[in-house]
Amino acid sequence: MNRKIRGGRGKLMGMDVLVLNTVGRHSGQPRETPLAWFADGEDTWLIVASGGGSRHPDWHANLMAHPDRASIELPNRGAVPVTPHRLDSAEREQAWQHITAAQPRYAKYQSKSDREYPVIRLTPR
Repeated sequence: MNRKIRGGRGKLMGMDVLVLNTVGRHSGQPRETPLAWFADGEDTWLIVASGGGSRHPDWHANLMAHPDRASIELPNRGAVPVTPHRLDSAEREQAWQHITAAQPRYAKYQSKSDREYPVIRLTPR
């Protein structure tokens, strides 16, 4: 999947997809995760820490442990260093409305989980 994204095919199940590059919080090893993203203005992206069962996915923990080492790759574009910001309260709610309007499946996924999915804004650094 990552190779397809880098090669210019940035859609999966009708959603825009990027490669999130993080560093393992324990291992320090590079990690690559394909994720759906949602536009949040020009050159700002929203991602959702869905899945992972009763806990946040590993990529979320890695991103939060080493936010200064994160980057993303978009189709036909090199790596872009980013700064993650976890949204809270009204800011999260506004972003969540935008995400679920674009992809209602996220509301369905959220309704089946006991935890609130974090929404993270990625901005270029």
